[in-house]
Amino acid sequence: MHETARAVREGMEEHVRRTQEVLRKTDYGAVEKLIERLHSAYREGRRVFLFGNGGSAACASHFAEDLAKGIVKDLASQRRLRVLSLTDSAPFITALGNDCGYDTVFKEQLATNAEPGDIAVGISGSGNSPNVLNAIIWGRENGLYTVGITGFDGGKLRSMVDLSIHYPVMDMEISENAHLVTLHLVIGGLRRMING
Repeated sequence: MHETARAVREGMEEHVRRTQEVLRKTDYGAVEKLIERLHSAYREGRRVFLFGNGGSAACASHFAEDLAKGIVKDLASQRRLRVLSLTDSAPFITALGNDCGYDTVFKEQLATNAEPGDIAVGISGSGNSPNVLNAIIWGRENGLYTVGITGFDGGKLRSMVDLSIHYPVMDMEISENAHLVTLHLVIGGLRRMING
């Protein structure tokens, strides 16, 4: 095998090994609490708001799509979970970023759409993104149940939410791998609860 090809293969194997190590640290109790809280939101008609930056924004979009469509068997007759990724409206985000500052882009969307009893889920590898933190602060002050999904040391987000799901890994790619697996664990668990 060529030296470069060998290095590529070793890098892939190392990436998978590190991801497996981090996933062994999954806090299943915290994941179950999120499933239960989302199930309550489903039964009560509450809304769920998801947000993050970069890869975490992509996770928020993916999670919103799965929650909206992937938890029920019969789209024609079953009630849906009311869910919105705050990362998906480029016009609203850019207007807020331009006029109010990028650190407000999620908080102001919550102020427009959220009510007490709704759920705000902030996803952040570092746990220190100002726009995520500001949205969580607003959520706590306005009666939302707050969730933080983090990597690294959890940053400020880990200690300021009602429910924390944390993976202690100092690598954004591995953190994002773990976050995406966690979101799929939630989808599978919620689907089972709703469909018996």
